[in-house]
Amino acid sequence: MSLHTELQTAIKAILPDVSCVIGWSGGPDALRGAPLFMRSEDDVNNFSGGFFAVNNPALYLPEYKGSKVAVVAKGCDSRSIGQLLAEKLINREEIHIIGFPCQGVIDNAKVVAALAGKVEAGQVTAVEETDETIELSFPDQTISLKKTDVMADKCSRCLYPNALISDTFVGEKREPAITEDPYADLAAFEALPLEERQAFWEKEMSRCIRCYACRNACPLCVCRDHCAAESRNPEWVTQADGVREKLFFQIIHASHLAGRCTGCGECQRACPMGIPVLLLKRSLSRRTEELFAYRAGVDAEATPPLLTFTLEEPRIQEREW
Repeated sequence: MSLHTELQTAIKAILPDVSCVIGWSGGPDALRGAPLFMRSEDDVNNFSGGFFAVNNPALYLPEYKGSKVAVVAKGCDSRSIGQLLAEKLINREEIHIIGFPCQGVIDNAKVVAALAGKVEAGQVTAVEETDETIELSFPDQTISLKKTDVMADKCSRCLYPNALISDTFVGEKREPAITEDPYADLAAFEALPLEERQAFWEKEMSRCIRCYACRNACPLCVCRDHCAAESRNPEWVTQADGVREKLFFQIIHASHLAGRCTGCGECQRACPMGIPVLLLKRSLSRRTEELFAYRAGVDAEATPPLLTFTLEEPRIQEREW
């Protein structure tokens, strides 16, 4: 029995006990998946996971607080669920988690780049997925792309391909993509002089259109109805269309996610301008891990370091300064 069939079976088994099961289906075109809210067996027949199960379903869980729901979760999704539980933003007894091993997800921007000069990505009529490739069908040809060439960057540094927390686990667990430092790629950027890093962010932020897609896609950014970016009393950030205000918003956003970001990458994926906003969050996550020995979403029972207070942190020996 395939993993897809096993997941459908697990979803149908829990369906009578919950108001809905959150997963994925085919999206607006052949290259994109989309969230799916399953309430009947007919809905389950539209379930589609695998390489196109990109969206993080943890985003929707706070909206269902107070009712019993189920969610299908890969590794990074389960970390977001774990962090929501750690912050008591959702209730464990209200959620049935169907976990599975993830083999990576697609990065559509990489597909577009791989097809550049050959054919338009928007002309794809169908996609067939194998273990190693995706076969793209066009009106007059078929093009094969290696999954490793069009896989999201987060997948190549993933330490948790399997759901860390689950009530039902489907499939055989996989080994992590890496075993070394998941932040090794940050070293080159952070080694640049401050002036070069500032210039980099000013250039990137000049393309920002202030759509807040990055905020809206983040499963841990739960205060969007009272966001500092849109508050007028008090007014923290103006609506001026300048690089300074755009960068200020991103710094606020990243700071609010310090010690909370699970690296799911939804903020960067949702950005219509292709700005690498995840870089800011990962930089702060690295600092949080170094200072507090805490990795967001890994332990749902742990207290996030910025939600508590101790006289002296084990890794910050102030009295020795």
